[in-house]
Amino acid sequence: MLISTDPAHNLSDAFGQKFNNEPTLVKGFTNLFGMEIDTDFSDTNLFGGNDADAAGMSGMLKELTSSIPGIDEAVGFSQLLKTVDSMQHSCIVFDTAPTGHTLRLLQCPFNFEKIIGVFEGFKNKMGPMMGSVSQLMEGMGGMPEGAGGFDLNKLDEQLQSMKAATKRVQEQFADANRTTFVCVCIPEFLSLYETERLVQELTKIGIDVHNVVVNQLVFLSEQHPCPTCEARVRIQGKYLSQIFDLYEDFHVVRMPLLLNEVRGPEALKSFASLLMNPVADSYVNRSYN
Repeated sequence: MLISTDPAHNLSDAFGQKFNNEPTLVKGFTNLFGMEIDTDFSDTNLFGGNDADAAGMSGMLKELTSSIPGIDEAVGFSQLLKTVDSMQHSCIVFDTAPTGHTLRLLQCPFNFEKIIGVFEGFKNKMGPMMGSVSQLMEGMGGMPEGAGGFDLNKLDEQLQSMKAATKRVQEQFADANRTTFVCVCIPEFLSLYETERLVQELTKIGIDVHNVVVNQLVFLSEQHPCPTCEARVRIQGKYLSQIFDLYEDFHVVRMPLLLNEVRGPEALKSFASLLMNPVADSYVNRSYN
């Protein structure tokens, strides 16, 4: 299963077919499905369900949740994982957005505990007041029919469920046998800087990262000299050397700059063959020395 979490989805463009929130078999493959997840979670029901109690709680806490930084991403990530858990796939690949958005998404499970703490504090403070209000309403003849309610017990159940889900996600993310992150960069200063920032942040939150794909490398042709290509090779060689110094314990794969766009199943399969069979080291060394 290949899932895009990038707000600017490009799976549909890359494969030449339309994807959405539902798993879709990729044309030209028998063992590959694709999805493009909508990461705008502003309307997500925090407590799930369609019953009146859940709807009532979501409505009453809407103002509170909107004031918590990252709540949309956190809740949306929880919903995304529920979707993934219901699938039966041997491997799930997330095609993520650039560094900033990706870090916010990956940090969601680790920030969830803080968010849950806010709700628990709200519950503890509001509990006595809600009990007094309920007694008052009972003395006045009860709540009007259809007015809905706010069940603190249901809120507590949902909080405990969220805690359990958060712990499960944290454990899976921290398990290097189940989860890893593959960085993709190009041999230029800004890309290298962003990659190093990403690697450091992933290490802080305990996500395994030991693969770097260096894309769009220019290789020299002895038969057809090119001054522009030679200049690009010198610049790229400088940053490629830094990549090897920074990530000497990583698995670094070098991918060439191609003459054509990588679009469509056949072009993607051809590109994949280069990932599995990288350009020979001797040719790379000759090109960059």
